[in-house]
Amino acid sequence: MIDELSKNTVAAGIILDKGKIPPKKSEKEIKTVNKSAAVLWFTGLSGSGKSAIADEVYKILYNRNIDSERLDGDIFRKKMNRDLGFSPSDRNINIERASYIANILSCHGVMVLATFISPYKKSRQIARRNIKNFIEIFVDAPLSVCESRDAKGLYKKARKNKLKFFTGISDKYETPNQPNIHLKTDRLTVKKCANKIIDYLDKKGLLK
Repeated sequence: MIDELSKNTVAAGIILDKGKIPPKKSEKEIKTVNKSAAVLWFTGLSGSGKSAIADEVYKILYNRNIDSERLDGDIFRKKMNRDLGFSPSDRNINIERASYIANILSCHGVMVLATFISPYKKSRQIARRNIKNFIEIFVDAPLSVCESRDAKGLYKKARKNKLKFFTGISDKYETPNQPNIHLKTDRLTVKKCANKIIDYLDKKGLLK
């Protein structure tokens, strides 16, 4: 933003890429969610289906005029956390930063759909502490299934020791003990998973 009198820059911001997600609606079209809106935290192995399900849920929320935002782990790293690697400590910092932003959006009535592998219980505990209305969604698929969906060839590189700290191969994934929602994506379609999440939100009164 430029001051008309001084011509100085008085504000700046970053727009994170949303891929093929529909454009934002006008304020008049948006139904404001209760203050401290839910943050849907999708956790699971690479290839488990986190992004596909979150994008489907986003479309449903969009059609119901629920103000929502996507935080994609890959995009977040490229735009905000290029200084971080994938060591356990860097992963925890990545999640801490992401959860901080998610909570700010949530406090302004914006429902957040965050897709981060977040393999460690510690990092998810950090997110839960930072977010007032945290909903953990475990996107669960066997490692063999995730490898079969490996469009980017990441698992192949990890198997050849070309990627360090790759979750499921050279690094651990700590399974959530009691997630709010558990999705077995080797058995359920993307749409069924998305509907299961919407049903949960409806029952909890989080879409009013």
